[in-house]
Amino acid sequence: MKLVLGMAGASGSIYAARFIKQLLVLPGETHLIVSPASIRIFREEYETNVQTPHDIIDFITNKWKLDPIHKIHYKKFLDIGADIASGSNTWDATLIIPCSMKTIATINAGITENLIERCADVTLKERRRLILVPRETPYNSIHLRNMLSLDSAGAILLPASPGFYQMPKTLDDLADFIAGRAFQLLGIETELFPKWRPGESE
Repeated sequence: MKLVLGMAGASGSIYAARFIKQLLVLPGETHLIVSPASIRIFREEYETNVQTPHDIIDFITNKWKLDPIHKIHYKKFLDIGADIASGSNTWDATLIIPCSMKTIATINAGITENLIERCADVTLKERRRLILVPRETPYNSIHLRNMLSLDSAGAILLPASPGFYQMPKTLDDLADFIAGRAFQLLGIETELFPKWRPGESE
């Protein structure tokens, strides 16, 4: 498994953290791109002092006492000349968790001002899997039009709207539902949440 993972300036650091927690113990490699806004939001939402993407990975590793086997390649947010900015390099899928409405709008408009947007654009043009996890509510008509347009272009929209049938007990349980669904969309089964098992009809 070879992925590109972007964290793009929206509230919902927990969704990225729980996805990365699982990712780190799976084989493969990931190119990680984190926007400055995402670092600030992660710092505030987890009440920690992370300053860099490397700090975020260290925080997740230490918080959940992980023994990572997944290779993380740290990429600069503004480096649109990076190797993964070109379709001549290959990866299996790109995920943006969480994904701001600004990022959704720029991807939809074909604007590539940073490496997250460029990788999303390359992913679409190369017909690879693009998974976007928007964290916004409510949506306005501009948001909806942008998301519909991206869906038509081949992106998968996975809103950060967790289910409750798994009887969540913590915020991590809710975030694990979204992380687990993202892995399912990658074709990877995890045990992050129980599958729906309807009761016997009377």
